[in-house]
Amino acid sequence: MYYTLRQIEVFLATAHYENVTQAASSLAMSQSAASSALQDLEQRFDIQLFDRAGKRVQLSELGKALRPRAEALLAQAREFEHSLTQRTDVAELKVGATLTIGNYLAVPIMAEFMNLHPDARVSLTVENTAAIASRVRNFELDIGLIEGELQDPVLEVIPWRDDELALFCAPGHPLASQRTLSDADLLAARWVVREAGSGTRQAFDRAMHGLLPDLDLRLNLQHTEAIKRAVEAGLGIGCLSAIALRDAFARGSLIRLEAPQRDWTRKFYFILHRQKYRSAGIQSWLTLCAESAP
Repeated sequence: MYYTLRQIEVFLATAHYENVTQAASSLAMSQSAASSALQDLEQRFDIQLFDRAGKRVQLSELGKALRPRAEALLAQAREFEHSLTQRTDVAELKVGATLTIGNYLAVPIMAEFMNLHPDARVSLTVENTAAIASRVRNFELDIGLIEGELQDPVLEVIPWRDDELALFCAPGHPLASQRTLSDADLLAARWVVREAGSGTRQAFDRAMHGLLPDLDLRLNLQHTEAIKRAVEAGLGIGCLSAIALRDAFARGSLIRLEAPQRDWTRKFYFILHRQKYRSAGIQSWLTLCAESAP
């Protein structure tokens, strides 16, 4: 074999950081050792993996084409090594989830996963749909669980489970006694909503088709709990996944509102890089998610 796994590690780290020094640091190598590993790999096959401009390097067209294969090769090698040392086929899993899924659905699934694979290292990153998609696209995450619809030729988008948005207000809000809202009520209200780029905001915008330009979107917040607190404080009415509001509705700290003339349904999705190696860990996670769906 005319390349080493260490050279592949250096190639992938350099692709990630676009800087050889940072790549070397991440691998606990000297900068000169990392540079030599890259140079040896390129010279061995008479190829150019990076376009260089000073200290910054960017993948060449060939480097971009080879990166997914290198990611898959290294993932398989790590999985094989873990099988040899731990006698198990699941080594590591990096999961990304959007806020509703990460805060209310992913943790129990992660607990079950760790029960099945006690030696596995598992991490959970919680961000909005756009950020999770970017991380999966860049091989920083093995799999993403998102709330928003996505069109991306690089990513495979797989439906997971249904979800429903719910409108809500504080108990003392004038609409609390009305409960069912007309389009005129929706237009007259002040709103506290998720930020652009989130799946919840995407679903809200779609549900409000035809009204959106005239809505009073008073506050745009990044976190579900911040929206709930703002609505409880009487700053407006909100719209979040019903999953995130179950406890508040049960306590009576928030009141559910209805607007049946609008479609509040949506889906949650898995996203994976189309060229990502589907490890035993990924397959196990997908199975647990499917079993958890109502």
